[in-house]
Amino acid sequence: MTNLTYIMPCFIIADLKISVSFYVDKLGFEIRYIGPDENPYWAIVGRDNISINLKGIAPDIKPIPNHTRHEWAPWDAYISAAEPDTLFEEYRSNGVAFNKPIHDNSDNLRGFEIKDTDGYVLFFGRPNS
Repeated sequence: MTNLTYIMPCFIIADLKISVSFYVDKLGFEIRYIGPDENPYWAIVGRDNISINLKGIAPDIKPIPNHTRHEWAPWDAYISAAEPDTLFEEYRSNGVAFNKPIHDNSDNLRGFEIKDTDGYVLFFGRPNS
């Protein structure tokens, strides 16, 4: 029996409305939770079996994506995609700007990178067959 079912990265963000809008309008995610009801500051957005927690801590607490700390660690999330080429085309038609377009990388992965509105880099892809 599988005990662990998924992982949800938690990103500190600058503006909840802007971040949620990017994930929903550009990446086709849905809002799974937003709260609290009065003055919301965090949300869970997701698509298929994945979710991302977005949390605005305070105006003086800024996002710190991995690539800002070291160029060799650019990804903040690896999102497994069964068909990265199809997803790439969907996102391209939605006007998404790519950090790196669809490609085969040196780690033998096929996929693409997107940088969200807070600078977090998401890799969507899979191992090459």
